[in-house]
Amino acid sequence: MLRKIIGNKIEYLFGYLEPFLPDHRIVPNILTFTGLGINLIGALLFFEGFMKAAGIVILFAGLFDILDGAVARARNLATKIGAFTDSVVDRYSDFVIFGGILAYYIKNGDLTYSIVLLFVISGAFLISYIRAKAELIIPKCDVGLMERPERIIVLALGCLFDMLKPALWFLAIFTHITAFYRIYYTIKVYKKDQPE
Repeated sequence: MLRKIIGNKIEYLFGYLEPFLPDHRIVPNILTFTGLGINLIGALLFFEGFMKAAGIVILFAGLFDILDGAVARARNLATKIGAFTDSVVDRYSDFVIFGGILAYYIKNGDLTYSIVLLFVISGAFLISYIRAKAELIIPKCDVGLMERPERIIVLALGCLFDMLKPALWFLAIFTHITAFYRIYYTIKVYKKDQPE
């Protein structure tokens, strides 16, 4: 939801600015993989316990995640393989970010938050997986609150305001609520479209 709102605004602005931009060699995949590289730095910062710095880094990386799609559409470079690549790289970014935090808690012997992180990781991946499977049988399944941009914002704010643990509990619960809602929505839409 947030990606769509921000992405549309970026795409609109980019349409006006694009003729004045000097470098037309910047393609969406460069932005996508740059975001992954920045998230790897964020993961290392999480592992070392520099939570505020990591929060800033993943917010910065999130801009690339939104910008790649906006640039693709604005320059008429959007393709199915590009969307596929973006989705796969997003999953790697999710894994390295949450994996960095998980490794931090494992290193510090915190079993409770290691388990919480497993719920967060599984919820984040289920949201994307359910959408992919749902869109095989219904036109669209982008409902729910905790898509990737929302997850990154919650996590980053938790880091910046010294509330990482509450943020992780929030993510552990609401990623699964979003996943369950997508299941419900998919079944509802599918049944509605079936002939009587």
